[in-house]
This record gives sequence, structure tokens and C-alpha cells, in this order.
Amino acid sequence: MTPARTRRLTLVGSVLGAAVVALDGTVLTVAQPSLGRDLDTSLAAVQWTSTAYLVTVAALLVFAGRLGDRFGHRRVFAIGAIGFGVTSAGIGFAPDIGWVIGLRVLQGVAGALLQPATLGLLRAVYPAELLARPIAWRTSAIGLSAAAGPLVGGALTAQLGWRSVFFLTVAPAAVAGVSALLVRLPPSAEGTAASNAAASNAVTSDATAPVLGGAALDLPGAGLLGGALAALVFTLAEVPGRGPSPAVWIGLAAATALGTAFLRHERRTRHPLLPPAVLRAPTVAPALGVLLAASAALFGTLFLVTYFLQDVLALDPLACALRALPLALAMVVAAPASATLSRRRGPRRTVVAGMSSLTLGTLLASGFRPETPVLMTSAAFVLLGAGFGAVMATATTAVVRAAPLGAAGVAGGLQQTAMNIGPALGVATATTLAAGRPSAEALTPALLALAAAAAIGTLLATCLPTAHRSTTLTPAPALRDAER
Repeated sequence: MTPARTRRLTLVGSVLGAAVVALDGTVLTVAQPSLGRDLDTSLAAVQWTSTAYLVTVAALLVFAGRLGDRFGHRRVFAIGAIGFGVTSAGIGFAPDIGWVIGLRVLQGVAGALLQPATLGLLRAVYPAELLARPIAWRTSAIGLSAAAGPLVGGALTAQLGWRSVFFLTVAPAAVAGVSALLVRLPPSAEGTAASNAAASNAVTSDATAPVLGGAALDLPGAGLLGGALAALVFTLAEVPGRGPSPAVWIGLAAATALGTAFLRHERRTRHPLLPPAVLRAPTVAPALGVLLAASAALFGTLFLVTYFLQDVLALDPLACALRALPLALAMVVAAPASATLSRRRGPRRTVVAGMSSLTLGTLLASGFRPETPVLMTSAAFVLLGAGFGAVMATATTAVVRAAPLGAAGVAGGLQQTAMNIGPALGVATATTLAAGRPSAEALTPALLALAAAAAIGTLLATCLPTAHRSTTLTPAPALRDAER
């Protein structure tokens, strides 16, 4: 198989995998009321169809990325994609809510395997100087899928019932998995991650550490980090319904305790879950901070603005989705455009411009009133979408590119973790600040706080490099050799 065909198949699989996950999240939101009525279950049980998935994914993302580094991202991606499709089909046939929730947990495992591998695969087959464009296409696919979800999901649910929205993702997930299986990397490329990891551990071999795939895995660290992230995401997901209740404070205390224990463990173990090479990269921490701030600002804003459009302007879900469509369209355009801008102007200027656009869009949305003209709401959505598309594509490229090839999966897991925690944090912040206020008056204080978070992200963006720096490890060496 030629290197060009390998890259095309890899890009198809990566884009489809990311799109399937994005589509699944938005179509489920539309289908949940029908699911609850059909299965005759409580609202709390229906909410667990989302919470169970989110908590499982958050707990496993980084470890799943590490598995890709050890065993090869192609295999892990294929398992995740096919598993995602199989569990989607299973949910479509589920007889009761218990089966739905249980299968959503399994789907969360598959999603955790799938998501970091979409980035790890791209890092493995594309040279560093060509990485920005495929990541931008992946970002555009996520935006398009997220926008299409409410429209397609609403139509399917109305005509065929809630089960149809789960069958919707079966075929693209299968195609993504098969695409990965069809990729035939040279043996040296498939073994690069594992061999690099093994080499890095050879000097400090620990006979008591569990060894899988020729290199030790930090299972205690994975357990501590997974527990901390699961507790944090579960707590943040509970805030909109419970507010700052004792259960929420207990959850935050548990997340803090487990997170502290994880950091202490990582400093002492000879085989850390988070490789020092990733943590020492000067680009990784600010880029992750930017992604966290951007996703918190965007999703917190969208959460409250959706209530404003439906409760204050009395728009139905379909009309609401159409009103917000400029956001998705702007994101689809901005992501690939940001790749060109980053190459010419550097990642720092690109991300600063994107975060500034996101901040301005949030500020504009904070002034929405019943008499606000459609042109102004559309302008706010365009600013939000354009800013987030540019930031997500460029900051993601910065994280993945800065990581050594043997730790690309961990870098992808960290990026996906930021993109999972950010929305939960933004929604929790928005609901806390909007609590007790009428929908028409709740936007201003909450969105001003989210705009401040976006502004902090803008400051973090100034820590990114002015130009892409070369890495010490040449990406995709086997593919380069094959091209000679």
C-alpha cells in the first residue's frame, strides 16, 4: 500500500470515528424524552444514559491513549470503532432502561478507546509539517456532525422512534473500524510506539510492574487518575440538577483526594502513566488550558442560550437548531482555514485570534433579549463557531505535535479529557450563576463569567509558540522511508 493511500484511509477512519462520537452525543439529547416515555422510566434514569457514558469515557481516555501507544493505534482504534457500532445496535434493541444504561457504559469504553486513537493514528502517518490539515478536517467533521445531530435526530425520532437514532451510527462506526483494519503500515511504523516506550523504560526496568505488549503499564496510576476524573465529571454533571449540594462537595473532595494521590504516585513510579516527555513539552500545558477554557465558554454559553431560545423566544427544538446553525457552519469553515493561518502566522496568533472571537461572541450573547434581532444572534453564533473551530484545530495540533511519537496516544487522551471536562465545567458554572433568575435575565451574569474564562484562555494562548517547532523524533519514519 502506497504512503498516500495509507494516509487517505487513515484520515477517513479518523474523521469518521470523531464524527460518530459527536453525532451520538447530539442525537441522544433529542431522543431522550421519547426514550423515557417509551420505556416508562424516570427523568433521573434517562439522564443516566448520558452520565454513565460521560463518566466512563472521562475515566478511561488517558489510559486508552496509553494502550494505543503500547499496542498500536490502528488496533485500538478498530476495536473502539467496531465496539461503538455494536453497542449502538445493542441499545437500539434494548428492552428496558437498565440495558440502555449498561450498554452506554460499554459504549463509553469503546468511545474512550476510539477518541485518542483518532489523533494517535494521524500523528503516526503524517509528517509534523502536514499534521495541521488532517486535524482541521477532523475538527470540521465534529462541528458538522454536532450540528446535524439535532436535525437528523429530531426527524428520525419523530418518524421512526428513539431506537432509530442509535442505528444511525452503526454503519459509519463499522466503516471507520474497517478503514483502520485496511491500513497496512510497514512493520517498523506499527511497532514504533511500543518500541519507543520499551526503550524509554529499559533503563529503569521494574520487575514488579505489570508488563503488557513489551512495556510496563502504570495500572495503579490509571486507576487513580480514572477515579479522579470520573468523580470530577460525575460531580459537574450533577450540578445543573442539584446545585451546590453536599453530594457535589463530597464529589469534589473525592476528585481532589484521588488527583493528589495520582500526582504523588506519578512522581514515585518508574513507569508513569503520563510520560515526562509529554509533561515537559512547553506547548502541551498552555494548549490544554486553552482547550479547557474554550470548551467551557462555548458549551456553557450554548446551554443557557438554548434555554433562552426555547423558553423566552418560544422556539421549538428544530427552530432552535436552525437558529444556531451559523455556529456549526462557521466552525466547519474556520477549522481548515486555521491550518493555513497557523502555517503562515504561527499557532500563537491563530489561537489568540480564535479565543478573542470566542470571547466576543460570548459577550454578545450575554446581551440577548427578546427584542434582539436575528442578525445579532446570528453574528454571535458565527463568532462563537469561528473562534472555537480555529482554537480546537490549532491547539489540538499543538498538543499532538509536541508529543513524541511513542506518546501520541497519551497526548490525544489528554486533549480529549480537556474536551470532556471543559463542557461539564462550563455548564456547571452557567447553571450555578443563572440559578434563581428568570430565563430572560439569566444570560448576562453567567455569560459574563464565561467570557472572563475565555479571556483567561486568550492569555494562555500567548504562551504558545510563534511558529511550529520541530520535534526531536521524526514523525512517521517508515512512511518517509517508503516514499524514497
